[in-house]
Formats: sequence, structure tokens, C-alpha cells
Amino acid sequence: MSMNYKVINTKSFGDENGKLISFEKGVNCPFEVKRAFYIYDTKGETARGCHANKNSEFLLIAISGSCKIKINDGKNEEIVELSNPYTALYLDKMLWKTMYDFSHNAILLVLASTNYDEHEYIRDYDVYLKERNSII
Repeated sequence: MSMNYKVINTKSFGDENGKLISFEKGVNCPFEVKRAFYIYDTKGETARGCHANKNSEFLLIAISGSCKIKINDGKNEEIVELSNPYTALYLDKMLWKTMYDFSHNAILLVLASTNYDEHEYIRDYDVYLKERNSII
């Protein structure tokens, strides 16, 4: 089973007066957005995330600055850098994610397929490995 993530390049609309990027279900967002939040004012050496979600899919967009996302499926690990507002990273359910190496003034927008539910978070990597191996 390969990791289910995808880098999505979006289309920017605008001119010298400004730009606009939209996200639409079925066009450049593979799910209906139920929740949106953003991470900001994160010190560069701080890691965020460090968990997996049982039911949520995510779309991550660095709307300002840059950061790296380490994606892990229990067997493989890859790193994706987001450094512009027109590239998004889709993450499927049950992927361990760690966001880190935030640039100064980085803002990471996160679109989620579910409403917040603390019970669907797996915050212990060993527990994640056991649950991940039970579904493979």
C-alpha cells in the first residue's frame, strides 16, 4: 500500500492589482470542506501536528512563507515543502504528519473534510503503528 498524498498545483487568477486562488470540491479539493484553520506565528524549530487522523482528509496550503511536512505511513516517509500559495498538499486519512521548519511569518492554511473530533486523533506513534498495521 503506497502513501496516499498528492501535491496539487492550483490556478491563480488575477492581474497586477492582485491574485485569487479558489478551492472547489472535485476541481482541486478532493473533499467537501467541513473545517478550516490556519497555523501561524510558529517558531522555525517547533514541530506541529505529530499525529494521525482516523477519519479526516486534509489540504494544506502555505498561504505565506514556507514549511515542510513529513508524511509517514508506518513504513515509508517522505518530505514535502510548501513554499507558495498556489501549491496544496492533499493528505488522506491515517497518515502521520509533522509540520516543521516554518519560515518567519509563515501561515499554513488547513482545510479538513471533517469537523473537529478529538477522539479521531492518534497522538502516540506506537499506537498509530498498531492501528495502521491492523488495516493493511
